[in-house]
Amino acid sequence: MTSSTFALRLSLAQQQFERGEYLAASRALADLVSEVEQEAAASTGGQSLHPTTDLRLLLARAYFHSAQLGRAEAVLRRLTDECPTDAYAHLLLGRTLSRAGRHEEAARPLALAQVLGDYEDKDLHPHRA
Repeated sequence: MTSSTFALRLSLAQQQFERGEYLAASRALADLVSEVEQEAAASTGGQSLHPTTDLRLLLARAYFHSAQLGRAEAVLRRLTDECPTDAYAHLLLGRTLSRAGRHEEAARPLALAQVLGDYEDKDLHPHRA
């Protein structure tokens, strides 16, 4: 994978997300995340993937918007395990669980998000003003 090819594919996936094509974006982003994780595993022996946090958050958001809640939850649980102070990941996990009707489970990540605060406002509804 060349960095220019990767950057182009990422840009296209981001454009799909911004246009509300969440299912297509989730497929493209999942492929990109998989590639990055494979390269990271090969070069670092599978150590932390903190540099992919933003990419995986975008993937989780695409999953959330395309109602792939189980996949969103899996990505977000891994992120919150690796980055326990990422308030936005906790917020998105809580909202994902709530959307799945698992309100009691959602209470903890939502409370953590509020306590941690100071997350970048990556509105779950990008088309709102």
